[in-house]
Amino acid sequence: MAAWILSGFACLSILASAHFPRAKAQDTAAAGVANQPSESDADVLAPYREAATKRWEKEIQKYETLDAKTTDPADGILLIGSSSIRRWDTAADDLAPFRVIPRGYGGAKYSDLAVFAERLITPHDFRAVVIFVGNDISGKETDATPEEVERLVRHVVEIAREHRSDAPVLLVEVTPTRSRYDAWPKIRELNAMLREVCFTEPNVHFVATAETFLTHDNQPRENLFVDDQLHLNEEGYVIWGKIIRDRLTEVLREQTHD
Repeated sequence: MAAWILSGFACLSILASAHFPRAKAQDTAAAGVANQPSESDADVLAPYREAATKRWEKEIQKYETLDAKTTDPADGILLIGSSSIRRWDTAADDLAPFRVIPRGYGGAKYSDLAVFAERLITPHDFRAVVIFVGNDISGKETDATPEEVERLVRHVVEIAREHRSDAPVLLVEVTPTRSRYDAWPKIRELNAMLREVCFTEPNVHFVATAETFLTHDNQPRENLFVDDQLHLNEEGYVIWGKIIRDRLTEVLREQTHD
């Protein structure tokens, strides 16, 4: 009887040595795969990388040079996106008491912002990041679909969250303008997508601005734009800035209470 029991223990020992190391190896391999960039992430950027690099590489390098020479303000708010961010000369005043780190470039689309997201975001130790990109849908045949833009938006959000997991991301709604009002129905679909991203991604918040820039009969408020009827004028920036500042205050206050 004793011999039979000892034989059983021996069998169990052999089985354990045969299977547990193999399982451990499988776990290690899985962990290695998880730590690598997913193929789907690479696929998101592949169609856009060459064109983005050709058009914007020098602009991004200028910001990298600036990053190397300057120190960000403590608890700064990183502002990234298209020309409405780049032209916002009064951002420091309009968003006060928040201190800003402006990194916008004119003509940006999510298709290139996603390519450069890591280089624009990771050099900075920010309290929050505000993103406005207004050129993906402009009424041209080459416009992206909301579905195409969504993958890129989520990629940018992921880069920001991986770098600063506790920092909220604020997505600013695309503004209705007279120059692109023919495309407004499609732009509204894009805005609805941005709102959905905010509902489904943790610590990502929607900044609703469009209604403020429309008249009671749903026409763009032309007095808030410069002559090109695309970019905000001084009064427009004051209004835009207040909306963003108030939303920042609300989001950061909620985060503090949590």
